[in-house]
Amino acid sequence: MKLSYEYGTQTIEFEVIFRKRKTMAIQIQPPDIVTVISPKGVKEDEILKAVKTKSKWITQKLFQIREMEYLKRNREYVNGESFVYMGRNYSLQIIIDESYKVPEAKLFRGKFYVYTHSTDADTIRRALEKWYKKKALQKVLERIDYYQKYFDVSPNKVMIKEQKKRWGSCSSHRNLYFNWKCIMAPSPVLDYLVVHEMSHMVHMNHSPEFWNLVRSIIPDYEERRKLLKNQGVKYDL
Repeated sequence: MKLSYEYGTQTIEFEVIFRKRKTMAIQIQPPDIVTVISPKGVKEDEILKAVKTKSKWITQKLFQIREMEYLKRNREYVNGESFVYMGRNYSLQIIIDESYKVPEAKLFRGKFYVYTHSTDADTIRRALEKWYKKKALQKVLERIDYYQKYFDVSPNKVMIKEQKKRWGSCSSHRNLYFNWKCIMAPSPVLDYLVVHEMSHMVHMNHSPEFWNLVRSIIPDYEERRKLLKNQGVKYDL
């Protein structure tokens, strides 16, 4: 079922999917897809009323996605372009060196350096992505080691993955998976992500007990979570 309504000068359109659940959820995906997951039996006017209360948040998320898509389309991977790491922006410097058959990225004295035999954009992007993935694993392992003192169980395995919709996940075997783009977030946000997934080793759900555990370790987790929701769409190459 598809519904729409006017909000200011915009028309917000969304699809409703009914499932066996207790609460309503709103999902927003690129380029401008809004989906409402609703409990079975909820009437159309109730759904519209609930969605309208989230209008400001929906429009903000749609704007952020459009902004991110614009940035991605306009990435050129040239000298001076800015890339984010741990919440800070660093400019790119490309060093042409024929001896580098496999391009290599480094962060040195406030700049990203990519040593490469080619100025091809995809080649430079892949070099940066490889660097980000390596740093993500190093930093995540470091933070897991730091927060381990709060847990009686430990991860079986920790891996960095390419994840389109998630920042992290935890399997029933206590395998922790993290989106490599998490390393672009400021350290307080990264710590929240680490504690969030480690807490799933104890509670494999988002029950009150789960959130109480997260709060006991990171009292201001809600602020960090909100920052991730608002800024996370910008963490990309």
